[in-house]
Amino acid sequence: MTEINPTVAEADLHAFADGQLEGNERSRIEAWLKENPDAALQVSEWQAQNAGIRAIFAGYERQNKTDIALVAPPHRKAAWPRRAAVAAAAMIAAFGFGVISGQYGLALFEKPELQLAEFETFPKEAQNAFLVYAGEVRHPVEVFANEEDHLATWLGKRLAIPDLKVPNLQTLGFHLVGGRLLPVDGKPGAMFMYEDQGGERLTVLVGRNAANRTTSFRFASADSVETFYWIDGELGYAVTGEISRDMLRKVAEECYKQFPS
Repeated sequence: MTEINPTVAEADLHAFADGQLEGNERSRIEAWLKENPDAALQVSEWQAQNAGIRAIFAGYERQNKTDIALVAPPHRKAAWPRRAAVAAAAMIAAFGFGVISGQYGLALFEKPELQLAEFETFPKEAQNAFLVYAGEVRHPVEVFANEEDHLATWLGKRLAIPDLKVPNLQTLGFHLVGGRLLPVDGKPGAMFMYEDQGGERLTVLVGRNAANRTTSFRFASADSVETFYWIDGELGYAVTGEISRDMLRKVAEECYKQFPS
């Protein structure tokens, strides 16, 4: 894990920006930031980016008390900021991939953008799947688009999602290439691949993990590959591609509207 200095790790700053620290730990980070203006600026940028995401997707969110996360290990406990309850009453009752026609409370929006952290396995798996399969010419998927109904039924059974649908992204210029079964966090997962007229591809990953207990909605970046991922109940979804974040948001929102909730 990247160390900001011998006493404050990057993960601590993310937790501070996320509003997950209280008491002495939060005071310690606040004091350290006063002495480290560059880091303070970075934290402010994370919070500003989160506010931008919140503004874009306001109007899509709906809260579900059973929402749980896929992106953190079971031993990490959620510590949502108290201000979320107050802000929720004043600002939003709605989400989209605030997201995404969604099911998250305001705590979700309190998560600023995060460069991929060690403990977040789901976006990393989404990026790996994209890197492995998006460049494949002859065998990018197991089942091609001409068998879309079979693809949805097959993957739905493997993931125990009887009403799983393959998102239609044609309004955004992407047509379905097909999909495949692949492991996500050691369990069956589904990947759908899409391509535009210029040959640019993106993938949509669906994974299940009922064990985790934090809710999150974030961007993750790895070189030129961008991932936009969110949680809906026991299921996690991720859109990955070498495309703009604006387009990722649009694809994520469209996927969220079409996936079962």
